[in-house]
Amino acid sequence: MNDIDEQLREIIPRLRRFAGSLTRNPSSADDLVQSSLERALSSWADKRPGGDLRAWLFSILYRQFLDAHRRTRRYARMLEFFTGRDDAQPSVERTVIAQSTLQAFDQLTTEQRALLLWVSVEGLSYKEVAEILDVPTGTVMSRLSRARQALRQLSDGEITSPSLRILK
Repeated sequence: MNDIDEQLREIIPRLRRFAGSLTRNPSSADDLVQSSLERALSSWADKRPGGDLRAWLFSILYRQFLDAHRRTRRYARMLEFFTGRDDAQPSVERTVIAQSTLQAFDQLTTEQRALLLWVSVEGLSYKEVAEILDVPTGTVMSRLSRARQALRQLSDGEITSPSLRILK
């Protein structure tokens, strides 16, 4: 068990960094890491013996994030239904302004950011990422290729924010 404690201590900063990139909020990232570790510890018996602890924990964290994101969207739709207002969706103008100020990495989809972080920063293999996402390795490779291409295009300024046209 002492070996497991040491492994967890090594992995927690990586989990925090990854959670921070997903949530873009330090306190939400800490909450996400904590809930993911709680889930992992409570389902420790279900962990495959000999499986990669790091990939397993990243998988749990990513799924926790997606579940929370879905719950937030459902809540916003329910709120809109009961109040008759649509406060959850920003105006087109605010969206265009926000997109133009984001850096290239922040413009990528959550999955693209996650893929790039797992492979480029965390050093996970394609096979480990495939296990996290529960998809074939070839799918990971093609999605990663598209994510890298999108990042290059955004960084080079090939994709620009839509401009507002004045209609008469």
